[in-house]
Amino acid sequence: MKVYKALSIAGSHSRGGAGIQADLKTFQERDVYGMGVITLFATADYKGNRNVFPQPLQVIEAQWDTVFSGMDVDALKTGMLFSVDIMRLVTSKIKTSKVPHVVVDPVMASKEGAALSQEDSLDVLKKELIPLGSVVTPNLPEAALLAGMDSIRTVAEMKEAAKRIHDLGSRYVLVKGGRLTQENAIDLLYDGVAFQSYEAERIDTPHTNGAGCTLSAAITAELAKGKPIAEAVGKGKAFITEAIRHAVPVGRGRNPTYHAAYRKYVKS
Repeated sequence: MKVYKALSIAGSHSRGGAGIQADLKTFQERDVYGMGVITLFATADYKGNRNVFPQPLQVIEAQWDTVFSGMDVDALKTGMLFSVDIMRLVTSKIKTSKVPHVVVDPVMASKEGAALSQEDSLDVLKKELIPLGSVVTPNLPEAALLAGMDSIRTVAEMKEAAKRIHDLGSRYVLVKGGRLTQENAIDLLYDGVAFQSYEAERIDTPHTNGAGCTLSAAITAELAKGKPIAEAVGKGKAFITEAIRHAVPVGRGRNPTYHAAYRKYVKS
């Protein structure tokens, strides 16, 4: 039996809804064996208090080397890298690997607008990491930063941002439009020639913590199984839509999506 394997290179989120915890839950739900390289520990409580504790480079490198010393990796995704040094280390490791699919989730801004990376890491992200991507998956604030735009408020502006980001070197760009005030939640995939739109019902809930991590992880899992990018995005969109629809308040504040929702309510 073929065991498909996916790797997440991301931060640890102690509340369990985002970061590497969300990625591993998603890999499991998508029938992919998940592995992780923890780049940092992020603490964010329901009151909005945040701290970031980057891991030493030798710790990150040792985790990577442990994975690749005896495992094949079918696809990987990057999440919160935070600093220039971590980003450059991860970039150099990806370049020497033979992983066929790289999903770059450019974690730079939270839903509340808080910065999730050091300001000087943007240039490294654009010039060194994104060109390695099979697909890059920014939300609207992240897409605006990458594209050099003040903001993105329309589908037309999403398309312009996607074109500019594609010029940075990624094969595909998925601009996530969940923050638009459209009736449906619209994401746009761009391959350098044409756009493909993915629409789903907009679900009225505050409980969307980790939605971006979960979507990019679902895409990574499908790529690990050999799905084409357009199909992988469609399956990922369906997965995160149900995870948001069935989100369960497990604590105070903004709660996470429900990773088992698709299997429990749709697949079965």
